[in-house]
Amino acid sequence: MTGTVVLGASGRIGRTLRHFWQVDTALWQARRPQAGIGWNIFDPLSEPAVLQRVVGETRQVLCLAGPLPAPGVNLRDHLKLAEACVLAAAATGARVVLASSAAVYGSQPGPLDENVTPAPMSPYGQAKADMERAALALGRDMGVAVTCLRIGNIAGFDAILGGWRPGFSLDQFANGSTPRRSYIGVLTLADVIAAVLAAPERPELLNIAQPGPIQMGALLDAAGRDYVGCPAPQTAIPEVALDVARLRAFLAPQMTLSAADPAGMIAEMALLEPHMKDSSAQ
Repeated sequence: MTGTVVLGASGRIGRTLRHFWQVDTALWQARRPQAGIGWNIFDPLSEPAVLQRVVGETRQVLCLAGPLPAPGVNLRDHLKLAEACVLAAAATGARVVLASSAAVYGSQPGPLDENVTPAPMSPYGQAKADMERAALALGRDMGVAVTCLRIGNIAGFDAILGGWRPGFSLDQFANGSTPRRSYIGVLTLADVIAAVLAAPERPELLNIAQPGPIQMGALLDAAGRDYVGCPAPQTAIPEVALDVARLRAFLAPQMTLSAADPAGMIAEMALLEPHMKDSSAQ
């Protein structure tokens, strides 16, 4: 990851990388002043000359920046930020890695590989799908290597572990199971992103998760957090599973991607707390 500018580094993923990597391995960007050393404060959209300068200095950009759904938020900023990164890279000969989301797949049955046509169901998923399509097309036109990371659920940043409160309820199906999703632990995520950034070549699309979907209830059990099982409505999706064969093959020369394990993910999450308690959402 040396020689990389990380945009949107004040969010949860960015702070995770800062925690597990050495701070001086990357140039860390935020739009507002942050505590700690090594921050570069500027707005990539309103200050394109600054963006081009730092991308030229580092020769690689990891874009984690972009708004989460909220009233008054313009989700089209995901596309604008991606295009700004590609344009800056085209002027400097740099490479681009964009944080996308498994939300681009919507509720399609899995396992979902990178060749599955996006069918997002949420505005956020649609924004990420639009971002991918525009950035990859622009990158091809301008000769810029662009990779989009379709990140699955991150244990601790999700609506289950991250959103847990006393009295928490969780959908439960007739067979007693809870929804199954593809997850990745925070330390594993940091290691995978580092490996992606270090690779001399990489595919345009990569699913980012650990092999094998896990039950959301199993994560809460591993964390020792009680929940109430509620009958799942007919609209509930039993499973969203990412196919990570491409990721495993890509990582094989550098690291082995371990299977998803609730206890292991909880242990990784503990390494990050209380470091993340005051960080903003990403």
